[in-house]
Amino acid sequence: MAEEEKEEMKSFKDLGLCEELVEACDSLGWKNPTKIQVEAIPHALEGKDLIGLAQTGSGKTGAFALPILHALLESHSKQGYKSAPVFFALVLSPTRELAIQIAEQFEALGSGISLKCAVLVGGVDIMQQQIALGKRPHIIVGTPGRLVDHLTNTKGFSLRMLKYLVLDEADRLLNEDFEKALDDILNVIPRDRHTYLFSATMTKKVKKLQRACLRNPVKIEAASKYSTVDTLKQQYRFIPAKYKDCYLVNILTEMSGCTSMVFTRTCDATRLLAFILRNLNIRAIPISGQMTQAKRLGALNKFKSGECNVLVCTDVASRGLDIPSVDMVINYDIPTNSKDYIHRVGRTARAGRSGVAISLVNQYELEWYLQIEKLIGKKLPEYPAQEEEVLQYLESVTEAKRLSQMVTQVSFSCLYFHI
Repeated sequence: MAEEEKEEMKSFKDLGLCEELVEACDSLGWKNPTKIQVEAIPHALEGKDLIGLAQTGSGKTGAFALPILHALLESHSKQGYKSAPVFFALVLSPTRELAIQIAEQFEALGSGISLKCAVLVGGVDIMQQQIALGKRPHIIVGTPGRLVDHLTNTKGFSLRMLKYLVLDEADRLLNEDFEKALDDILNVIPRDRHTYLFSATMTKKVKKLQRACLRNPVKIEAASKYSTVDTLKQQYRFIPAKYKDCYLVNILTEMSGCTSMVFTRTCDATRLLAFILRNLNIRAIPISGQMTQAKRLGALNKFKSGECNVLVCTDVASRGLDIPSVDMVINYDIPTNSKDYIHRVGRTARAGRSGVAISLVNQYELEWYLQIEKLIGKKLPEYPAQEEEVLQYLESVTEAKRLSQMVTQVSFSCLYFHI
């Protein structure tokens, strides 16, 4: 019966959210809650800790943002919203771009209730962030390293009164890269709090954190352990390494009307590949962890606006970014960690839309690709391409690559000034 009742819930009001948030959802065009929201929000409103597993693009941010805002409004409803507690919730993200995106969603949902939100990420002037903290925000969204910087160096900043902790993309945050920073944060925030873990993939490390930080959490699986959405068409092509650039250009030319994300393994590869494509009149722009925050955001904005329709990126762009218009994801380099495939292809076919994911597999990457098929539990169909047609691009691609290698040795800043 409980399952039937959940199925009958068709509005945010049915989930128990206050009227202000129901109206906020409506103003954002959120007509009906997604599966993860239907399953998570009632438990969150009951004060329970959560572990949420859901496919990318399924509304995970709303699943934790709405109950937090509901609790914030409720906590001081008698005294009025302006007396609501500061530093009420902390949301941690593994990447700067995802943190900024999460904050934007909080601000959109809280626009009618004067919500104050601060973003604490690296690559941005720390003084400006200190000023933002001085305004006593209700919600803090950030990356672990920069948050620790502020906890250590920003006078008067403390999270002793924190009520909610969220780890978004929790499996990534539990990697060794963030271990020390996360431990430092957990040591200075109250144990008496609500904790939410959300991710598209579940790992043993998440289970370890469950034992350490969560109190009798409710585990919600709105997806199988490692799955991709049904609206995503997935294909592969086994190719010789020396012709990979030709196959990429062929696909992008055939699908020239699409917006595409091309994933590479290294920062240098994003730069070089973007130059090659631009030399072939394909509007590409790179984004990687080596770029300044301003350039990373600039590249994202050019892609979102349609000024560039191909984003060449490392896995810095594979986590959580919601760019609704992405039609196709191309794995130019096969990820060595098969779980990264789930996050990469999750950039397309979001929120019920359709999308395409094509993996270009050379002779050195076959083992990694087979691990992906094993992980997702399906054998993918081959992408149809005539090699004779593909190799027609060989001469122009070779020349574009030669020119690009010359330019990348000097500078790549012109990508941002002459697009």
